[in-house]
Amino acid sequence: MHGASSRHGVNSAPEPLRDVIARHGLSASKALGQNFILDRQLLARIAAIPGPLAGQTVYEVGPGPGGLTRALLDSGAKVIAVERDRRCMPALAELQDRFAGDLTVVDADALDVDERALVGKDTHVVANLPYNVGTALLLRWLEAEPWPPWWTSLTLMFQKEVAERIVAKPGTGAYGRLSVAAQWRAEARIAMTVNRSAFVPPPKVTSAVVHIVPATAPEGVAATVMAKLTQAAFGQRRKMLRSSLKGLPGALDALRALGIDAERRAETLSVGEYVGLARALS
Repeated sequence: MHGASSRHGVNSAPEPLRDVIARHGLSASKALGQNFILDRQLLARIAAIPGPLAGQTVYEVGPGPGGLTRALLDSGAKVIAVERDRRCMPALAELQDRFAGDLTVVDADALDVDERALVGKDTHVVANLPYNVGTALLLRWLEAEPWPPWWTSLTLMFQKEVAERIVAKPGTGAYGRLSVAAQWRAEARIAMTVNRSAFVPPPKVTSAVVHIVPATAPEGVAATVMAKLTQAAFGQRRKMLRSSLKGLPGALDALRALGIDAERRAETLSVGEYVGLARALS
């Protein structure tokens, strides 16, 4: 471990990110769903959401020019970052030199990575997720088996409307498959909202950072069954359960056994009712 002097020494005021990006000729790639945050104080606030990170391992997806990466390294974390945009590698290599041994950069697509093999367990995931893979990665992490999962917490930036779906309550328009996935054996909250103007280029919508921690999983419920159930129920959310669930073997019997009216719609069922159904089907 290098001494505090090199991390927080007089000369360690980081170069403005705008300058890092200009020096490396980087621009956010629309194809990769990138939006860069340049405000170092804001990045430090995001890095603080999981709690103290000194000596902890952090997994970051899509670090881009390394703004959040730097904030995480400054907090004392060891960071494993997965980036598929080769243009960002020189900027990340500079951080590797500066924080010797504390930053590992993997050139890969995050959807192809075996995270458990790469980062082990008890890892905090912190990421400004690329827009086009954010939901797919979140569902994969929430559906992890065994449970508790390999991650200790997820601190993830999403469009605010996606963040609201993650924490939504039954009976609201935002409540859906993501809400149940995030709430049946984990606790999710919106930790902060982030204005469009914080990004380059500014996205069309406000963003929000969601913080998720694992909770105790209910007994006798398979994650694969929960995923199939919520996919079927919310796949045709305007329909009554008797028609949206009729293709799922045993589902209509389970509704009857639990006394759930088959004429209800998916968004009216509580997370607890989904747990009961999934248990009956598991």
